[in-house]
Amino acid sequence: MADRIGKVDRKTNETEIEIALNLDGTGVHEIETGVGFFDHMLTHIAKHGLIDLKVKAKGDLYIDDHHTVEDVGIALGKAFEIALGDKRGITRVGNSAVPMDEALVACDLDISGRGFLAYDLNCTVPKLGDYTTELTLEFFRAVAVNAGWTVHLRQVAGQNTHHIIESAFKAFARATAQAVRVDPRVTGVPSTKGVL
Repeated sequence: MADRIGKVDRKTNETEIEIALNLDGTGVHEIETGVGFFDHMLTHIAKHGLIDLKVKAKGDLYIDDHHTVEDVGIALGKAFEIALGDKRGITRVGNSAVPMDEALVACDLDISGRGFLAYDLNCTVPKLGDYTTELTLEFFRAVAVNAGWTVHLRQVAGQNTHHIIESAFKAFARATAQAVRVDPRVTGVPSTKGVL
């Protein structure tokens, strides 16, 4: 099987993003966005998704972290789409519920070709370090739309905003690992339409 690698370079007046990922990795990562908590969350995508991930981002952080976080999501979604190619043999659907202390977040996703995010996280603390917590929605929406995935993130329990967001990233990573896995029993594209 050919390596499932996605590389995206995205440059705008607001950000410069370089992303490289290998879906068949071991969780090796090199992440530098200038937003500490966000780097920590992207590390969870690599480690729990068993995805080798390199992210280098330079953004207009003198304004705020919005453009950086959203544009990393856009580029990551595109990298997933590139790495999956024609999607032959993939499991397609993944789900995971991950606890962190009192928090529990579930992620269900479908590599459907239809980008959509359903989001139900209640983050009551507006900032974690230099990370704006409402950008969690913007990040996952950008990933889902640009990858062409249907993603549902649902908070089952939790009060601590750090725990809730970390549970969400871990659940997304583990659901992704399931969905992109190649199943030798799947012949062709896992869709009755024949395309995804």
